[in-house]
Amino acid sequence: MKAHDGIYLDGAWRPAAGQGVIEVVNPADEQVIARVPAGDAEDVDAAVRAARAVLPGWAATPPAERAARLSALRDVLVARKDEIAETVTAELGSPLPFSQAVHAAVPIAVAGSYAELAATHSFEERVGNSTVYGEPVGVVGAITPWNYPLHQIVAKVAPALAAGCTVVLKPAEDTPLVAQLFAEAVHEAGVPAGVFNLVTGLGPVAGQALAEHPGVDLVSFTGSTAVGKRIAATAGAAVKKVALELGGKSANVILPSADLARAVNVGVANVMSNSGQTCSAWTRMLVHRDRYDEAVELAAAAAGKYGDRIGPVVSAKQQARVRSYIEKGLAEGARLVVGGPESPREQGYFVSPTVFADVTPDMTIAQEEIFGPVLSLLRYDDEEDALRIANGTVYGLAGAVWAGDEAEAVAFARRMDTGQVDINGGRFNPLAPFGGYKQSGVGRELGTHGLAEYLQTKSLQF
Repeated sequence: MKAHDGIYLDGAWRPAAGQGVIEVVNPADEQVIARVPAGDAEDVDAAVRAARAVLPGWAATPPAERAARLSALRDVLVARKDEIAETVTAELGSPLPFSQAVHAAVPIAVAGSYAELAATHSFEERVGNSTVYGEPVGVVGAITPWNYPLHQIVAKVAPALAAGCTVVLKPAEDTPLVAQLFAEAVHEAGVPAGVFNLVTGLGPVAGQALAEHPGVDLVSFTGSTAVGKRIAATAGAAVKKVALELGGKSANVILPSADLARAVNVGVANVMSNSGQTCSAWTRMLVHRDRYDEAVELAAAAAGKYGDRIGPVVSAKQQARVRSYIEKGLAEGARLVVGGPESPREQGYFVSPTVFADVTPDMTIAQEEIFGPVLSLLRYDDEEDALRIANGTVYGLAGAVWAGDEAEAVAFARRMDTGQVDINGGRFNPLAPFGGYKQSGVGRELGTHGLAEYLQTKSLQF
């Protein structure tokens, strides 16, 4: 795979100060496919300084011109969509059709949405005798994960640029190649030098340096809740704004009136998508006890079809983590219906699609984020019991409700402590705000709510 041996700094590829190297491994065959620099604190400092130097000029650029640069960026991504998909498949292990349909197409849609928002959003409003302005928050430190590598980059960088902010991006070390491709696209789109900068590196080194840097005004992070807490503490010491999209343990609540077969089949597909490496995956399926046995049979049949259809997880470390959770489920008394901890292939970081039945709300696999193709089925007695179970974790990122009557599903969803709920299989909306309650994060991504994260408010009274 194509890889740069430098960092993207102030509009050009330059040698990194850090002497380390990150090996990029294809998780499907465990082969090293590229090497990129492991940038350090010195590289981060140089990138932040570059971003800060051009901040006044970019912030003063008319929104229409910022929109034009974002529109050009979208066009470049469209032109390179096949390369994007192939790159993500190589470094993440995602099957190529999924990479084309999701890993390439969704970021293109999000980039287009922010090109339009930059052109149409009103950055000022009249309130009584005041004029209220939305102004760029400043330099953004964006730290992105490996599971949806380009989508998470675009979901942070596009609104930041639309708002008039400048950016330093530290992508996940497992998937840096598509981040380098994105930097090439930014350059080709004519975004001014220094407005966007890329430092590849390790989280505890480059990521920490970016979160701590006094020249960064906002840290936007997507990843684990544990790391998010550390970033929040670091930012809090400097009274620095954060936007955190963290873990999830989302509930898929199937009410008695629902089309059970459809709800189960869609629910299983949701969990197996991206090899289970989705923070918003509906990993807990809640079914009324009268229909529970039928749901287990349906889930087993559906999951059994995914054995050859999902890719590996991203790394040996992630494979070991997921398998350890499957073993915990067995040890704590859950009933294994499909799959198990054994690797289904001799080569590659594969995990068998796994379904557990007889899971109770207090079990580890019902409380902690596994981040793999593992589904837990739980019984409930009535709606109040289902609501208690659904809300009974530290997370609140996403979820689903199924019912024969839409109003019934909406009424239940309104009582769930979670940031986004799909009703009867509602489609993904790139304009709808995405983010969590409780320990699933702070702030929102996508649409106007995502743009607002990168703005600060000023009012003038007349």
